[in-house]
Parts: sequence; structure tokens; C-alpha cells
Amino acid sequence: MPLQEILLQQLANGLILGSFYALVALGYSMVYGVIKLLNFAHGDLYMVGAFAGFGCLSLFSGWLGAGWAGIVPSILLSMVAVGLLGVVIDRIAYRPLREAPKLSVLITALAVSMVLENTVLAFTGGQFTAFSTDLGFAGIDLGLVHVTYTQMVLVGTSIVLMVVLELFVSRTRYGRAMRAIAIDPDACRLMGIDVNRTIALTFFIGSALAAASGVLAGVYYGSINFFMGFLIGLKAFTAAVIGGIGNIPGAMLGGLLLGLLEAFGTQIPGIGGQWKDVFVFAFLILFLVFRPTGILGKPEVERM
Repeated sequence: MPLQEILLQQLANGLILGSFYALVALGYSMVYGVIKLLNFAHGDLYMVGAFAGFGCLSLFSGWLGAGWAGIVPSILLSMVAVGLLGVVIDRIAYRPLREAPKLSVLITALAVSMVLENTVLAFTGGQFTAFSTDLGFAGIDLGLVHVTYTQMVLVGTSIVLMVVLELFVSRTRYGRAMRAIAIDPDACRLMGIDVNRTIALTFFIGSALAAASGVLAGVYYGSINFFMGFLIGLKAFTAAVIGGIGNIPGAMLGGLLLGLLEAFGTQIPGIGGQWKDVFVFAFLILFLVFRPTGILGKPEVERM
């Protein structure tokens, strides 16, 4: 295959992969930006969202089919279900520790991750589950590169969700409340802002985006499993750090950049698909040496 065709194919692959990373990274950035919590259970919400979408599609496929008519409501319902799960997790596991040392909250997040993983493991027996759809492989040909309509819809859907979130945070009353709490939650309480409700909304939105990404990944890859959230959770966290954790445009940029980096990295001699994860995390280490705050991140001044 000519070099131009290889670059075009990897560009398509990188955009699709990066859109998944970006959606999950947005949840990391939102929660960290508001309450400075690294929610390491977030990748598992992506996994739970994939299974929720699979369950909904199984119910809808009998009368709506397994095409987009069944997939779209499955995505929406899984976003609502996993969003509510995120709120419940915050209420039970994180809110009581709001004033606790950060290490305690971090350990709690890891415990929540293990609970979610092992619960799904118990229900599925650790087996891979086929995420079957009727979308087919129709698309357009760009030289020797074939881009399916499904791939274009997946990337387009991810971009729309990211833009809607950015507009919500920057233009709405609740978005302003989130940004205010990130600066000074105590002053927000004095101003009459319901801090706990706003934080719960943050968890709902972040979890819902992770669920949407999980369903889209199931549609794209065709299978899901209980461990699928672990690695993408780490990579989405990496994307958030590269973009500037706590910064929503940075999370989008970091996710897309990481997807492209991973796709093109597989074409470097000596790396290939087997070493792509090593390549990605080595890049993260090197990047943080020269830009610790990320691409769009800003140094934080700790208030005394």
C-alpha cells in the first residue's frame, strides 16, 4: 500500500480511537476540575455502559432491529442508566469523604472500580460478549482506503457530544456553577449554590459520556468484556493529562491526539501493534517532563 494510503488509513483509525478516548477523558477532567478527584472507576463506567447498551439493544432488536434505529435509543438509555449510577456512586462512596485526605478518596475510587469490574465478571462469567449489529460495511473508498458510514457516524457522534458538553459548561447556569465550585466551593455555598447537587450533576454527565463511548466502542469492535474499561481508563486519563486535566477542550484535544499517536505509532518500525501501549505511555512520560501541566493546562496556585 502506498505511503499516502497508509497515512490516510491511520488517520481514520486514529480519529475513531481518539474519539473514544476523548469522551472518557471528559469525565475525568470534569470531575477533577470540580472536586479535584481522580475517579479511577471512570473507565469501568465505560464498561458498564457498553453492557447496558448491549442489554437495551437486545430488547429493542426484536421490533426496532439491530441497526441505528435500535442503537440510538440504546445509547440514550445507557447514558441515563450509567449517569444515575455515577450519581449513586458519588452519593455513597465519595460525598462522605469530601473533606477526607485525597489518598482516602483515591483508594475508595480504586475500590469502586474493583466492585464494578467483579460484579460484571460475576454476571458474565468473564466471557467475551458479541455486540452484534446490522450496520454492515458500506462506505466510501478513498483510493485503497475504505471508510465505512458507521465509522463516520461514530466520529461525528463523539464530536457532537463533545461540542454540546463544551457549550453546556461555558454557556449555561449549571456550567457556570461547576466552574465556580472548581474555584471556591465554600464561597459558592455562601452564594446559595447547591454544591452537592452540582457535583452530582457533574458525575451524571461524565458517567453518561463514558457510557456513550462504551456503546459506540461495542458497535465498532463487535464485542465487549468485563475488563475492557481498565486499559481505556488509563489511556483516557493519559489523554486528560496530556490535554491539561480539568480542562474540557484539553481533554478533547488530548484524546484525539492520543488516538492519532497510537494509530501512527503502529507504523513505526520496531513498534507495531504489540508495543503501541509502551510507546503511548513512554510518550506521556517524555511529554510531562517538558510540559507538566498539559497542552492547555495552567499551573495551579494552592490557596492557603
